[in-house]
Amino acid sequence: MLIQKVGEAAGLIWLAIDSQGPLKTTALKKQLKLNDTILHMALGWLAREDKIEMTASGRTFLVQLK
Repeated sequence: MLIQKVGEAAGLIWLAIDSQGPLKTTALKKQLKLNDTILHMALGWLAREDKIEMTASGRTFLVQLK
């Protein structure tokens, strides 16, 4: 069940960035209504699959597609 939630969140993150361009993690969390744990697991999933790049942006990260 958890793996499915994380996979679905990864898909939502990818779609949001694909349609809107680079987004901060705080914006993704708010827009997609994800809790910190699921957000970070999903970002890790996408990073492991080499689908995203993350750069530090103050106290958060900017996420963009590769």
